Amino acid sequence: MKSFKFTAEITRDKEISQYIGIVPGLPGAHTQAATLDELYKKLQEVVQLCLEEMTKEEINDLPDFIGFQQISVAV
Repeated sequence: MKSFKFTAEITRDKEISQYIGIVPGLPGAHTQAATLDELYKKLQEVVQLCLEEMTKEEINDLPDFIGFQQISVAV
């Protein structure tokens, strides 16, 4: 069994009081939860399900995560 590491983007939707988790570059890997602990568990599950549905070639072609860049602008 091969181990994978992914980075998730996490935001909080104030309107619905939920944390939103998205794994960039992994199609279908997104979920939401009321707590960060619950979100982490749900993200693990959704990533595992996404990988199970992919071929080895699709997994090998996943993009490499480089990082996030904070951008400042004045308006």
